[in-house]
Amino acid sequence: MEENMKFRPLHDRIVVRRLESEERTKGGIIIPDTAKEKPQEGEVVAVGPGARNDEGQIVALDVKAGDRILFGKWSGTEIKIDGEDFLIMKEADVMGVIEVQAEQRKAA
Repeated sequence: MEENMKFRPLHDRIVVRRLESEERTKGGIIIPDTAKEKPQEGEVVAVGPGARNDEGQIVALDVKAGDRILFGKWSGTEIKIDGEDFLIMKEADVMGVIEVQAEQRKAA
């Protein structure tokens, strides 16, 4: 699922594509763009090699390209690569990885 990006993050940084939020509420009300909150869920597109520990060894990241993650509302820096919007953030800004059920993986 990893894409061929022209950008490679350094150290413990990751590149994330925001996943779009629903445009309707459960009751069917359409939410205008101006009232929508930016989604706090995204897909990891690229990861750096990891941060160095006190001994100088590289510690690999827990997230990998293709993971679906949750992150803080104000996390990351918005960047544009090849005309597409992404976020670049440190792994510490990631609150967790959303595990996809086995049945959903088979359907995808």
